[in-house]
Amino acid sequence: MAATIGFAGPWVLRKAANGFARSYSTLINSTLSPYKTLRSFPFTSPLTFPGLCHVAQAIRGDDKHAIEEVKHILEMAKRASSRREILHTNFLTPPVLKESMLTLEKLADIRAVAQGGYPQAERCRISIGHPDLLTNYPDVVAALSVTGNFAFQPCSHGDYLGAILGTGIAREKLGDIILQVGNVSVSCTKIPLISLDYEPPRTQSFKTVEASLRVDALGSAGFKISRSKLVDSISKGEVRVNWSPVSKNNTILRTGDVVSVSGRGRLKVGEIKTTRKGKFEVELIRYL
Repeated sequence: MAATIGFAGPWVLRKAANGFARSYSTLINSTLSPYKTLRSFPFTSPLTFPGLCHVAQAIRGDDKHAIEEVKHILEMAKRASSRREILHTNFLTPPVLKESMLTLEKLADIRAVAQGGYPQAERCRISIGHPDLLTNYPDVVAALSVTGNFAFQPCSHGDYLGAILGTGIAREKLGDIILQVGNVSVSCTKIPLISLDYEPPRTQSFKTVEASLRVDALGSAGFKISRSKLVDSISKGEVRVNWSPVSKNNTILRTGDVVSVSGRGRLKVGEIKTTRKGKFEVELIRYL
């Protein structure tokens, strides 16, 4: 399926691809049931399929919205088990995905599969069903390639996302956005997931020694800004930890946490060691 689209927002795609949920999108195959159709790859180990997600962040205790999402997914699992059917979530953030998969793995009468379209996908959908029914990978993620003349229109991830949301598509129906866009006409074509062209993110690692593991301490060191500026960003709701907004300067970080600041990017907390003087030597991994 191909279409030509003019985006009104300030965006262009050099060669973009993103995962779309088939439900309520123009990519849906109207002959398929969104819940009970199984197609595609044979079910083996979740680690062997190239579209599965591998994330390590869990939900923080103060993220009430994420906790409610996990509860909702567990209710879906109960329905899927009792009615012997297969249900699918929307695209989930990494913390919700991780916590949900850990919980679902403990249920004897439920099988769960997470798919995001490519191995490093952050946002994924979970398919949930009775083990006797969920024997293949459901065909619930599609890829869209958007091409055009973007030589003079470099734009950001936010430009791309904003233009998509501006068309009325809900955020939870979108997976990862791999490349970028601007204010030009583009050609959109559905492509096989195996054709996705992606590269591992570029990162820069360095170490810092801090008196505490507070977000304002590690964040200011990681983003090379003063602590007062980071505190100001926190008060404005511009700082997120594991994709969830933080409102307290003294939020404690741990290995694996991802910190993002609007307009400054994101970083990941690596190995943490305690020095002889009782301080913390922390590896920070900055995404470039």
